[in-house]
Amino acid sequence: MIYKNKILAVIPARGGSKGIKLKNLKKINKKSLVEITAKFVSKCDFIDFAVLSTDHPKIAREGKKFGLSIIDRPKKLSGDKISDVNVLIHATSEIEKKFKKFDVIVMLHPTSPLRNINDLRKSIKLLISKKYDSVWTVSKTDTKFHPDKQLILKKNKIKFFTKKGSKIIYRQQLSNVYHRNSNAYVVKRDFLIKSQNLISRNTGAFIIKSKQVSIDTFEDLEKAKKYFN
Repeated sequence: MIYKNKILAVIPARGGSKGIKLKNLKKINKKSLVEITAKFVSKCDFIDFAVLSTDHPKIAREGKKFGLSIIDRPKKLSGDKISDVNVLIHATSEIEKKFKKFDVIVMLHPTSPLRNINDLRKSIKLLISKKYDSVWTVSKTDTKFHPDKQLILKKNKIKFFTKKGSKIIYRQQLSNVYHRNSNAYVVKRDFLIKSQNLISRNTGAFIIKSKQVSIDTFEDLEKAKKYFN
């Protein structure tokens, strides 16, 4: 609980990843990504309850092994084109059948294992104190990958991705841009249920300065292992 707000952590972990089979069970330092996330949550004394939402029995067993309650995800919420919003609403609705209503929902993807407790606590406090609808953790984007420096190809001919692109001569012309790192998504429960969205014009950002990796490929996994150590 933070500022008298009851906190629910939802850990989404489906089994059908295309890039890495059973990605959420891959290991760093002999610990699966599910185990790492479960142990992280257990150290967060401000989280009132945590659930693992999954459609795969092996992932469910791993979650139970490390103390997580399990929400069995129905087939209609198991595809790779299903929004996280639908998964969060389903998990929240299911758990609230047994418990009183929560105030804040925190989504923690196991595939972003480099988070720390202080950043999560500050993200939640930011949501509540600034009265945001939601808060996303973000990382500053390297200028090499700035949108104004990106190109698109049409019939193998180069075009700048943005209209400003052709006018960029030196790095100092580039504004700061940020990308979501999936470290945490923090959202007010009532906003989530009513809007069925994770973002609004009143969504705040919490900037993470430490190294972050959102694991989609084996290359990402190796990078996460390096940073984790």
